[in-house]
Amino acid sequence: MISELKPNLDPSTSRRFGTMADEASVKRTAAALEANGIAVLRAPDAAAAKRIVLDLVRDGSQVHHGASQTLDVVGITDEIDNSGRYDGLRPRIWGMDRNTDGEEIRRLGAAPDVMLGSVHAVTETGSLLAASMSGSQLGPYASGAGKVILVVGTQKIVPDLEAALQRINEYAYPLEDARAQAAYGIRSAVNKVLVINREIIPGRITVVLVDEILGF
Repeated sequence: MISELKPNLDPSTSRRFGTMADEASVKRTAAALEANGIAVLRAPDAAAAKRIVLDLVRDGSQVHHGASQTLDVVGITDEIDNSGRYDGLRPRIWGMDRNTDGEEIRRLGAAPDVMLGSVHAVTETGSLLAASMSGSQLGPYASGAGKVILVVGTQKIVPDLEAALQRINEYAYPLEDARAQAAYGIRSAVNKVLVINREIIPGRITVVLVDEILGF
């Protein structure tokens, strides 16, 4: 899907925001995240990232995740939703009636024990940025979830907040918009953007940086 969509972007934009970061940049980013209270683990590839994430989630845990190209590609979505090892909230929520169970859906999605996902940009100064059309995953990321585990390909590393917002608007959004039209027949939008500059609860957020191009 990603390779099919990339030709629609300006080649210079794809090179700038779709190329893996070098080792020096990754190390600067990891150090800055750690200084900001965000734990960092490194994975050489998607298979290793999957093992790391699943090792962090105990069997039987209540786990939620938003729609994520990264989690889908890594194989985490399928494991959480279909293995039977976890109390996966997403299948339960999708099986509920939004007209009659809307309040319960809102409560379940807002404060899971464990929230899995990704972000659209990570800065070398130690900030995480996630954009969303609905915002449903942003509340758990910010404070609702007990633990947050984010899987992030190193192509999402940028120097600063200005570049992070450019990455969202000029690179991630066009790709996600095309994916949403192909998958659901609707347009996407950058309606809400969460910026996490620091986490004050030790161990609450873990970022798994993957030396592979994953997601948008």
